[in-house]
Amino acid sequence: MLSSIATQAPARAARIAVSTLFFSAGFCFASWASRIPDIQQKLSLNEAGLGMVLLSLPVGLMVSLPVSGFVVARYGSRHTAIIAALLYAILLPFLGIVVLVWQLVTVLFLFGFAGNLLNISMNTQGVSVEALYGRSIMASFHGVWSVAGFSGAAVGAFMLSLSVSPLLHFGIITILVCCFVIVVYKYLLTKDIHSDSKAPVFVKPDNALLKLGLIAFCCMVCEGTMFDWSGIYFAKEVQVPKSLTTLGYVAFMTTMAGGRFAGDRMSVKIGRKNMIRVSGLLIAGGLVLAVVLPYTIPATIGFLITGMGVSSVVPLLYSAAGRSGKVAPGVALAAVSTIGYLGFLFGPPVIGLIAEAFGLRWSFALIAFLGLGVTLLAGFSRIED
Repeated sequence: MLSSIATQAPARAARIAVSTLFFSAGFCFASWASRIPDIQQKLSLNEAGLGMVLLSLPVGLMVSLPVSGFVVARYGSRHTAIIAALLYAILLPFLGIVVLVWQLVTVLFLFGFAGNLLNISMNTQGVSVEALYGRSIMASFHGVWSVAGFSGAAVGAFMLSLSVSPLLHFGIITILVCCFVIVVYKYLLTKDIHSDSKAPVFVKPDNALLKLGLIAFCCMVCEGTMFDWSGIYFAKEVQVPKSLTTLGYVAFMTTMAGGRFAGDRMSVKIGRKNMIRVSGLLIAGGLVLAVVLPYTIPATIGFLITGMGVSSVVPLLYSAAGRSGKVAPGVALAAVSTIGYLGFLFGPPVIGLIAEAFGLRWSFALIAFLGLGVTLLAGFSRIED
């Protein structure tokens, strides 16, 4: 692998290296997620207790957002990404050896912190690689993350079938990811775009970044809702057999992953802003179909369409934020991520409250409206092609 990367042109080698970081991040996260039931059983946590414990991961993520922007701007995305990727992988085995709840809370907080530090730094690298290519390639990086998620889940299922302990499972993943980083780190870009500018590190996001953040918020509320509520929607509203409750989730994830590999090509043809506007219409249209016709085939088609809509929005927003030039790329990405992740974290609980009061279909109708908001806000945003 090392020799094959070395023969690539610098831009191509950097793209492979950054793709490897995205794969490593998705692989680590999916590996942890695949063993959550084992950890729950080991610590004798009920559903409510597990839910409270799992909150420590997004808390670590949110705490790291302003820190990540500063660190990437101050020390560069290359060094930050290398350290964060190694730390993210090394923390995995600690999740497998915890024996007390407070230990799990602590390690999950650090895991979320390291994960987002990696997220901001590798996306900053992605923006710089995209600048070398002179065309949109950011969505493909996120597509690699999605593929890694599927791969990590599959490996997790295989480990479970062999009754491999979480500690051994996580230890194997750690070794693999560390090897990936050691092989590709020298091909990461040493200089971020706009890194030589006098863009401030600490600054209040301007209107342009706020608009990008609001678009990310609307999209990530949709994404978070699909992750948390799609199975419940199919069980209660579509009323499928128990064996098919994950059908909507699988449909959504499949087109979200596939759409990210096609998204770059489409955005080149129709422009980034138009791509985001079309994506919002797909989100809204797919959810409306699932709400109006809550039957197995139309609801599945609706979730397929929604996945296509969600797929490219956040990668294109990250690309637009990183190329703004008004603030350091890492700071701009952290600002947009902060607003977007608020939607991802707090959207699903709010949807649950609305569902309790008015019904799940009304909740999904609200998400369709937010999808339309992606289209409307994109029309008022400055997103360069």
